[in-house]
This record gives sequence, structure tokens and C-alpha cells, in this order.
Amino acid sequence: MKLLYKYTIVSFFLVSGLSSCTDFLDVVPDNVATIENAFSDRYTAEKYLYTCYSFLPNYGSAWDNPTLLGGDEVWYPDRLNYNAALRIARGEQNIVSPLFDFWGGGNGGKQLYVGIRSCNIFLEKIGGVQDLPDYEKRQWIAEVKFLKAYFHFYLIRMYGPIHITDESVAVSAETEAIKVQRDHVDSAFNYTVNLMDEAIADLPLQRDLPSTELGRITQPIAMAIKARVLVTAASPLFNGNPDYATFANKDGETLFSTTYDKAKWEKAAVACKEAIDIAHQVGHKLFDKDELITVMDYNDSLNMKLLLRSRITKRWNPEIIWGGTSGIVGTLQYEAQPRLYAAVSNPVAARHAPTLRIAEQYYTKNGVPISEDVEYDYGGRFNLRTVQSDHRYFIEFGQQTAALHFDREYRFYADIAHDRSLWFGNGKTTDQEDSWAIHGRRGEYSSVFEVTQYSVTGYWAKKLCHIENEIRDGNWYYTINYPFPVIRLADLYLYYAEALNEVKAGPDEEVYEYIDLVRERAGLQGVVESWANYSSQPDKPATKAGLRKIIQHERLIEMAFEGARFWDLRRWKLGQEYMNKPVRGWNVLKTDVREYYRTNTLHLQSFSVRDYLWPIEENEIVLNPSLVQNPGW
Repeated sequence: MKLLYKYTIVSFFLVSGLSSCTDFLDVVPDNVATIENAFSDRYTAEKYLYTCYSFLPNYGSAWDNPTLLGGDEVWYPDRLNYNAALRIARGEQNIVSPLFDFWGGGNGGKQLYVGIRSCNIFLEKIGGVQDLPDYEKRQWIAEVKFLKAYFHFYLIRMYGPIHITDESVAVSAETEAIKVQRDHVDSAFNYTVNLMDEAIADLPLQRDLPSTELGRITQPIAMAIKARVLVTAASPLFNGNPDYATFANKDGETLFSTTYDKAKWEKAAVACKEAIDIAHQVGHKLFDKDELITVMDYNDSLNMKLLLRSRITKRWNPEIIWGGTSGIVGTLQYEAQPRLYAAVSNPVAARHAPTLRIAEQYYTKNGVPISEDVEYDYGGRFNLRTVQSDHRYFIEFGQQTAALHFDREYRFYADIAHDRSLWFGNGKTTDQEDSWAIHGRRGEYSSVFEVTQYSVTGYWAKKLCHIENEIRDGNWYYTINYPFPVIRLADLYLYYAEALNEVKAGPDEEVYEYIDLVRERAGLQGVVESWANYSSQPDKPATKAGLRKIIQHERLIEMAFEGARFWDLRRWKLGQEYMNKPVRGWNVLKTDVREYYRTNTLHLQSFSVRDYLWPIEENEIVLNPSLVQNPGW
């Protein structure tokens, strides 16, 4: 596939023109002639446009995206102590050299203020390009306005109150002009949304040249991200948060409002619906069986697993609203894929390991949490159970595994692999009775290959691996790369259900509709029916608080391994509830099945109020005394 970046993104002269010692400021470089040359004609201006795109995060890399490994969702071997995201998950964030520093750049973080500066330079200079048609100029301006707004949003989500950088500051400016303060978080959100609205007006509905332009910003992308921005602004972390009552600039100007504002949820609900409508207009829909090309007529169970497993891995499928071409998913599949047979060499890392709490969070086959299902033996979930014919399409027939792995919803079997579970694909796609079986106990082929390359929990993130990938002859062939989903339609449906639930006096059919669309695709009944028939809390969907918990749980399942959990737990202010618990897996270094299926604590996480926001590097505070540090740091 021809990627978005068809040119060399940043040539040497642009790098030198976009660097400065005060990276958080928007200072025009002093080699003005070089910048002028960058806008001498359409060709060079387009190169600069792609430079603006180059600051987008690398979503599909476990090493470059803090959300994939920085929480409680996935765990790697302790020997990998140099990964910045894993260090965040282990409580090693700091102010001396912040991990994933997107403010000043460093330790895996891109220099987003430099990215914003690049956007400002583009917007200031693009008008002088003579051979650029007006319609194209308007579209490029709209793209860069969106990127500029998105970079602001990314910073807000990490740091809270930021400095709004709307124009370039000349290098000749007085020192005081660059000693900026942080803006109120509501002002930053409003600025971001207003700039996105400006961009939306001139963005195209769709791309004319999908083979070369997929991933570039369109109206549906911008409106979907605008909905995400407003849902974030309406959420408890940013909407009436008393923890930041004393958070203020040096002059005493407060940076957070501690008063809850329902109108924020109302704006979010409107934006979500508008984004859904325009997505539908251009043909976006939930990935379904019509999009799943099968080799033969599989049984219903296998078809459901393949359908759900493909909802993010099938390239540019109609559910993907924005696919992140800044990071095509290749190496992430290498991290997530288990070894499926004995090999002398090690074709895959097989270490992107979901934690036990993630395996437990998926519903039962009845569509309710395992701790609530009146038909599920929650207390006996760690006992051993032998696979009978009713589970032969999910787990290896006649083998023993934990009872936790039986009678679960289809997404569990589509998203997660475990010892003795079946793995359809890897060259076996013609016979529904013929699948690979994972053997993960010590000494078996799916177990430890070496100290940094194995699943420390006994689980693998199957959801991230395309069905057509293959391990053969001791080599790894990731046949299919795909753009990592930045936002997809199921994401929007659940945002809308969440916003509606907060706006309305109580749950109603419209709120249920959008969460039930996602559940129906997963083969589940609606929330009202499922809870009434199977839950120990049958009235839970009937209250705002109860349905809020259900919607949150649904998001944690549906969006698993896509980075959403990292931000959701923060915006909901649930980090302390979820990430102050032990990180657990199975006792994977044991050979005996009884010993293997004993829970093993890998780490005791610690999450406090300060961890909701990133720290600013202390040297930035020294260079600019007008900046204040985030609370707790």
C-alpha cells in the first residue's frame, strides 16, 4: 500500500529550521530564507504539509505509543526496563526527564509544540504559493488547522492547562514575550473545538485518491475527533474536578473550574450525533459479515470469531473512520503473535500479554460481567475444567484449562488467546476443524523462548493479529499490515451513548440503542434484556449511575488493546480504582497444569491524583519561570 508520506517528511534544512532551545514556544527560526524557499511552489509546499502530518503520534507501536503499555492492560517481561511506557506503568514517571515528553520532546515523546509551530508557519506562508489552486489551498489550510487543533488536544489530554499557541513569535521578540503562562483548561478546549470547526468547513467529505490519500484528514475524521474532544472536556477529570481547586498560575489565575457543567455533556452529545450522521453519510458502518471474505462456509462460532477479530485488522474496513498512517501495524503484531509450533529460531516476540484482569473483564456468554452472572461460577473460575465438544471451536478438545476460559462472550475468544486456546489462521484457513492450539506451559512451544520474549501472563492479544499472518519455516511473515485505528464507528456509538446518559434525566431507548448496536455485532442481547435475565443486579440499566457503569464496562471491552482504556480511566477519574491493584497473570513458568493455573502477581501498581496529568520537565520551569508545574509533581 502506498502510504501517506510519499515524500521524505523532513529534510535537513527543515529540521534545522524547526528546532530551537525553547521547544515549547512557537518561535520562527532565523533562517527565514530557508522557510521562504519551502513555500516557493506547490511541490515544496506539499512537502511542508506532510511535515505537519509527521508530528502525529505513532499509534501502532508499543514502543512509541504510551497508551498501549503505560497502564494496566498489557504487561511485558521485567527485563524490558528501558521501555518508557512500561516504566510509566511501573510508577517511574518523573520531572527530571519525563517519560513520553510531548511538551518538550524526549523519551519517546514527539515535540508537539514544534509541530504546532510548523502548522503556524504553514498557515502564515501558504498564501504566497502562486501555483497552488484556490480550492486546494483552502483544503490544505483546513488540514493544517485540524492538525494544529489536534496537537493542542493531545497536549490538553496529557497536561491539562496548556499554553495556546495561535501564532508564531518572531526570534527578535523581547524575552518577556516568550515567557508564557498556561491557559485555563476550558479556554484550551474551546480554542481546540473552534479551530476544528474552522477546518471542518473546508475539508472534503472523502478523498478522491484513496490509494495515496487515505489517512489524510476529511470531514468525518475531524467531526469524530471533535466529538472525542468534547466528550473528554465533559468528563469528570475536566468537568467540575475539586482536586484542582487551588491549581493556578503565578498571578493567581485559576486553571480549572471546580463547578460541574451539564452543558458540556450536551455539546458532546450533539457533536457525537453529528459525527455519526456524517460517518453514515459516507458509508461508514460497523464491520459485519458482509465485509468478511471467507474461504468456505464456516460454522457460526468460527464466523463470529473471525468477524470480531477482523474489526480492526482488515485494512480500511468501513468501521475505521481514521486510520493512523503514521504508524502502520507491523511490529505490534510481531509483539502480540504467539509461537504456534516448535522452532529453533524465534520468529516472534510473543510478549504483548494481556493481564488477568483484562481476561476477567470480558462478559460471560450471557452478556453480563462474570461477577454478576447468576449462571456463572465466579468463585470457581480458577478451577480446572476439561474441554468437551461444546467448546471445541474455542479451546483444544480434551485438554484442561481454567474454568475462566469457558462460557465467555465471542469477543473474549476473538481478542485474547490463552494456553490450549485455538488459533485459526497462520496458513490454516480451509478447514474449520483444523486450527492451531497454543501450548503455553513451561517447556512447550508457546512458552518461554528467552527471558524477554514470552507472555508473562499466559495471554496474547489476538485482536491485534491479522488472520493471514504466518509463521513458517521458523520465520515471521506479517503478510498484512494495517493502519492502527485512531477512531472507529463503535467508538463513536459508545461516546454517544455515554453523553446521552449524562444529559437525559434517566436512561431511555435512544441511549440503549447505540450501546446495543455494538453488543449486537458481538452476538449479545441488549443491555436491558441481558441484565434482566442473567444479572444479580437486574435493574442496573434503569438508573443513570448503573448504565454509566455498563457503558464504561462496554468501552473497556470493545476498545481493548487500542489505547482507549489509558485515556478513559483518566477522564473518568477511575485511575485510582483500577490501577492500585496487583497486576496478575498465570504461573507461566510451571509445567504441571495445576501449578500453571495458579495466579501470579507480577507488579503492585500505584496510582495517585498526580498521575492523571503528565509532569512538565523541571528544566522547562527553570527556563520559563512563568510556567507552573502540574499538581503533585
